[in-house]
Amino acid sequence: MESVYEWCLKCELQHRALRLENQCTVRIEYRGQVREEPLRCDLLVENAVLVEIKAVERIMPIHQAQLLTYMKLLDVPLGLLVNFNVPLLTQGIKRVILPGANRSAISSP
Repeated sequence: MESVYEWCLKCELQHRALRLENQCTVRIEYRGQVREEPLRCDLLVENAVLVEIKAVERIMPIHQAQLLTYMKLLDVPLGLLVNFNVPLLTQGIKRVILPGANRSAISSP
């Protein structure tokens, strides 16, 4: 069901004219070696908010670790872990902040 929720959220955000990416590619450098790696992150909105979608009984620490890893690799300052398997959607949203990440992505106009 996560793919359906992802598609619906993507449609809604595009309808609101927001820039989106999904299945991002990240450049990883280690000891002089470079590798382009595709990530399975759900949605990157306006290059400032990474949204990871779940439809699980409860959010586990591994879900938050996954989101934080994606945020670090993509240098994204804000992440939302959204669990659609809750009575009220607001109960299923976990906000994660990555201190020191791409500040230019969240600066106001």
